[in-house]
Amino acid sequence: MKKITQACFVSAWMAAGVLALPVVASAGVGIDINIAPPAPQVEVVPAPRPGYVWAPGFWDYRGGHHVWVRGHWIGERRGYRWVPDRWEQRGPNWHHERGHWER
Repeated sequence: MKKITQACFVSAWMAAGVLALPVVASAGVGIDINIAPPAPQVEVVPAPRPGYVWAPGFWDYRGGHHVWVRGHWIGERRGYRWVPDRWEQRGPNWHHERGHWER
């Protein structure tokens, strides 16, 4: 009987963890730095692909400097639109807003 109770407890705990995953996965993280990103690089956007959306390239900030992340295809989400990564000046700082899906 004790093993059945433990198995039920473990199953319930795992189910709760699975339910929490979408919330954690959708959490956006932005950064603020005092170094402006370079001008965007020119990319040739490939021809449209059914079922996919083009996420344009952007400057990321890693290891104390800007790094170009090339554009790529991401699976379409019906009812949503892709909002690309962007940098926004906020006073003396620059804020990086990660790309995300928006209704």
